[in-house]
Amino acid sequence: MSSPSNVAESPIADRRELIEYIAAGERARDDWRIGTEHEKFGFRFDDLRPPEFDGERGIEALLKGLVRFGWDPVEENGRVIALTRGDGASVTLEPAGQFELSGAQLRSIHETCREVGSHLLEVKTVADDLRLGFLGMGFQPKWSRADMPWMPKGRYRIMRAYMPKVGKLGLDMMTRTCTVQVNLDFSSEADMVRKFRVSLALQPVATALFADSPFTEGKPNGFLSYRSHIWTDTDPDRTGMLDFVFEDGFGYERYVDYILDVPMYFAYRNGDYVDLSGQSFRRFMDRGLDALPGERPTLRDWTDHMTTAFPEVRLKRFLEMRGADGGPWNRLCALPAFWVGLLYDDASLDAAWDLVKDFSMEERHALRDGVPRHALKLPFRGGTVRDLAQRALEISAAGLQRRARVNANGADERIFLTPLMEFADANETPAERKLSLFHGDWNGNIDPVFQEFAY
Repeated sequence: MSSPSNVAESPIADRRELIEYIAAGERARDDWRIGTEHEKFGFRFDDLRPPEFDGERGIEALLKGLVRFGWDPVEENGRVIALTRGDGASVTLEPAGQFELSGAQLRSIHETCREVGSHLLEVKTVADDLRLGFLGMGFQPKWSRADMPWMPKGRYRIMRAYMPKVGKLGLDMMTRTCTVQVNLDFSSEADMVRKFRVSLALQPVATALFADSPFTEGKPNGFLSYRSHIWTDTDPDRTGMLDFVFEDGFGYERYVDYILDVPMYFAYRNGDYVDLSGQSFRRFMDRGLDALPGERPTLRDWTDHMTTAFPEVRLKRFLEMRGADGGPWNRLCALPAFWVGLLYDDASLDAAWDLVKDFSMEERHALRDGVPRHALKLPFRGGTVRDLAQRALEISAAGLQRRARVNANGADERIFLTPLMEFADANETPAERKLSLFHGDWNGNIDPVFQEFAY
């Protein structure tokens, strides 16, 4: 989840300005970039518990330790709660201390994988001294919600109070989930619409391929991607498949109207968060709000508010693919490869649209609702999601081959799809492989996951 934006605090004149803000994200094809974000669970070596924020072995100590690698600390109320770097990358904290890298805007998956590898090495270097480890999965496999610490960030205090009013699993989403996502560019409104529709329709395929959250409090939970299921009971006002994206006439303006009607959480004023939970941004623009007398929203308020919608694909000045569970290093590279191959090559984008263009709304929802439990084995149109996944991977691989971005050994970006192709060919997700270990070598004990699958 984001920190306060750096957009200028200029008042919004009218709704057209919000549309123009998104449209300003358009980039020529030669300027398209890849931004990868991933979260991971910290744990203490001695008792496997998540680290608190405070203390010699806490999350703040880890953040301060990373400063040696060229990061600049970001403070809130005198505490270091994030890091930034000149290349645009940042390290931020999810509500229970899940450690997130928001990567720089890069040109190739090769660069992305080097960035991820460097970050994980930096974290491990500091964390080893603190006797901390990190695990990549979609859901905290051992600890209860009550066991999870809370980070001292003002926006999380507001969200923590509001979430139980609108869903049963919002606090689990905040404290016990981790994801990997990729942020990709578009060249025009029409290009954005095509990419939005394809990525939204195929998001359940990514969820299936990356499914890695089968445990809750040390036991199987009946799901393969419990993280994905959690979003179905978090907050219906700000989550879901966004059916309007597939309607005629969809574009920037329609998305702005959606965001205007997503209830607010807060506004950031004078270094603190003002609780505006449940109130209307549209009313804020038209008439103001009692909690901020005499004020009208700024562009900074708008960009902050845009980060509080959590659909399967999110539009800002780029598109965010949000459907995948967190995982190990090679899957952190595989997610951007999958989507870049589908969306950054015209022939692949056309082929991907041909694959999904006749999906009905009911079918899209059936995929979204069924994949968390069944993943690749979910029945679909006389076959299974595995068939969709294999076709999507073929399309993506062809797109990456045509991009022809090679490393020093002459290998193109298709190499990063290898783990996904192995899952699809075997018809077995990462979650199912962990379940086999749990029922076999681990003898029903979840603790070995922290040793065998730590970074």
